[in-house]
Amino acid sequence: MNKAKVIEQMSKLTKLPKSTVKECLEAFISTIGGALKQKKNVALTGFGTFSVMMRKSRSGINPVTKQPMIIPAKNVPKFKAGKALKDSIR
Repeated sequence: MNKAKVIEQMSKLTKLPKSTVKECLEAFISTIGGALKQKKNVALTGFGTFSVMMRKSRSGINPVTKQPMIIPAKNVPKFKAGKALKDSIR
C-alpha cells in the first residue's frame, strides 16, 4: 500500500476530504521526522515507538572499483511495533 492508497483509505474511514487527510498525514510524518531529528523518541501507545539508532561504522566494498572502504557511522530511524499492532496482524 502506498501513500495515495493510505490517504484514500483514511478518507473513506473518516469521511473527510482527501486533501484534509493528506495534510494531516503529511503533518504526522513531519512531526515524527522533526522529533527524530532532535533524537527524541515518539511513542504511540498500541501502535509502536519511533526512535533513532546509531549505526556503527563498518567496512564494505565499493561495487564499482571493488576496493575495500569504510562506511561511516550514522543515525538511522527505527520502529518497534507495539503489542496492539502485533496482535492485530495475528
